[in-house]
Amino acid sequence: MDLFEAIRTRRSIRRFTYRPVEEEKLQALLEAMRHAPSWANLQCWKFIVVKDSAVRERISELTYVESFFSPLGYKTNPAKKGVAEAPVVIVACADPSRSGNIWGQQYYLADVGIAAQSLMLAARALGLGTVFVGVFDEEALRGLLGIPSPIRVVGIFPVGYPMEEKTGGSPRKAMEEIVSYEKWQ
Repeated sequence: MDLFEAIRTRRSIRRFTYRPVEEEKLQALLEAMRHAPSWANLQCWKFIVVKDSAVRERISELTYVESFFSPLGYKTNPAKKGVAEAPVVIVACADPSRSGNIWGQQYYLADVGIAAQSLMLAARALGLGTVFVGVFDEEALRGLLGIPSPIRVVGIFPVGYPMEEKTGGSPRKAMEEIVSYEKWQ
């Protein structure tokens, strides 16, 4: 699949088959993340690959934060089951001290975000699915995975073969709504 097709057809996948992810494909995903650009090329990230089903199940339990989801009318995180079902979960972490912090902008979030986009597009190109899970109990997750302070957990990415193929991309705003030329319009 070419890059532009992967960009157009990538969808958030929250349900996975029980088919394991081949080691070659997992390594290809990790390589895609490793080659992502970062602030001053400091590569502030570390990725924890979790295959153990009991640990994945515990991670899924940590993805529901009532104060976030309850006001939205959710009784659970829509990605919770996918985190437990996926044969692989990648937990993306960052060391904020190893990235830029200029004028209040903390670039470790952008660094990991770029690596995450590489992961998601590479997964799509390889016939795999994933979703960014950004709401979780960070302190409990740190304890579970032995993540030291001041390392931050930025996102959780379940990875596997999609339960069903979603065709096409998600609806997008019109170009005129999101692009201005020369100045804000």
